[in-house]
Amino acid sequence: MQKLNRQTADIPKSLPLKVMQFGGGNFLRAFVDWMVKVLNQETDFNGGVVIIKPTERGDYQTLKSQDGLFTVVLDGIKNGELVAEKTLVDCVQDVVNPYSEWDTYLELAKNPDIRFVVSNTTEAGIKFNSSDAFEGNPPKEFPAKLTIWLYRRFQHFGDDVTKGCIFLPCELIEDNGATLKSIIVEYAEHWNLDRDFLNWIYTANYFCSTLVDRIVSGYPSDRADEIQDQLDYEDELFVAGEYYHSWVIKGPDIVQKEIPFADTNLNIEFVEDLVSYREMKVRILNGAHTAMVPVGYLGGLRLVNEVMDDAVVSEFIESLLTNETIRTLNFPDAVLHKFVQDVLDRFRNPLLKHQLLSISLNSTSKFVTRLLPTLTDYYVANGSLPKRIVFGLSALIRFYKGEFEGNKIELKDDPKILNFFTSNWGKYEVNKLNINILVGIILSNIAIWGKDLTRFEGLVEMVAQNIISIENNGVLATLKKL
Repeated sequence: MQKLNRQTADIPKSLPLKVMQFGGGNFLRAFVDWMVKVLNQETDFNGGVVIIKPTERGDYQTLKSQDGLFTVVLDGIKNGELVAEKTLVDCVQDVVNPYSEWDTYLELAKNPDIRFVVSNTTEAGIKFNSSDAFEGNPPKEFPAKLTIWLYRRFQHFGDDVTKGCIFLPCELIEDNGATLKSIIVEYAEHWNLDRDFLNWIYTANYFCSTLVDRIVSGYPSDRADEIQDQLDYEDELFVAGEYYHSWVIKGPDIVQKEIPFADTNLNIEFVEDLVSYREMKVRILNGAHTAMVPVGYLGGLRLVNEVMDDAVVSEFIESLLTNETIRTLNFPDAVLHKFVQDVLDRFRNPLLKHQLLSISLNSTSKFVTRLLPTLTDYYVANGSLPKRIVFGLSALIRFYKGEFEGNKIELKDDPKILNFFTSNWGKYEVNKLNINILVGIILSNIAIWGKDLTRFEGLVEMVAQNIISIENNGVLATLKKL
């Protein structure tokens, strides 16, 4: 079996560089580069990618030795069916390390075809560092390197507005595009660069905030041999992820016109506001995760896909989303139901071994951000409590006792919060508190919930009854009566 490179694969470098990509890690390769491959296959985009090493550590030597080629392995549930796709991605035409090839990096600024700049430099990557110098060769921070590149581009092309760029950052920070723009401006002012350059930044460039979503697990060591046997070449860089993907982009019409995503089946959406989409993701995807952890765990389940394989618990999760969560979101029903179905399909993926305990970290604060807003909005709109979210809260309180049926639960949360639950559950065990008083004490703790939850009429009684039923009948039997 021959090692993968352009000679052995007979794939020449023939694509014009249109995308400059800061970062060559697993996520960008299985997300952006895979999408560019699809664009090239299904549209007239005909774009190549040049990967820029954003940090000093490492050298991307394996990626260089394979001439930018690698395989993306995607698994998941699509329309209820298990799918597995293997795609040889060939759009990466070059790899540049600015720490050893600074002049080569700057020379790219003269390339008239480069139009798109994508990045994934982690949440800490988009920041300003006053120690960065214009003559840094290179400076430390990614936005500083980018500012210098843009200045060289401005110097070469003048104030030609057609030679600006479209920025699509993938860092998981709120309003990432606007943040990147503000820091580039800050560097330009810090270095006293031309005012005409600043004007060009504002008038010729488009900084789009984006929201990305795909689980990319990286190199699948546990099944690497199996995957390698299915390929007819030796690939040291194949990367695995889930089939599901989503890219929500906030940007002007010109961006949508220049990237022909609409001519593909890629799950890309251009929107005017990201806030509502972020809220939908948090309330549906993250909210479902937070609800299923204590319910599934107390029901004897340990993995997310095991929860979805259990008829009773999976019905609870689906009903929570369709009957309670989506009724608090201002989206068309078709959009909400499709997103719910996508989330449920992702949960069913048997190849993502997602431990419930691993996502139970700080479950109290997660309830506050992911489920409490839904509970509150539902209560205000309907004058009643959402019984499934309340059951999730009940299971969470019982989960935080730290044991169930004689088995210890390894809780991970703020020590003060854990001590609070341990102390009060201890008092209940020695009959110093009855269940209603215990629940009232817990729900009234503003330090945990941000507000006194006993103000929701009937909540204390409902939670107390749920906990008693869990103790006497178990989670599954209680859910069947819910």
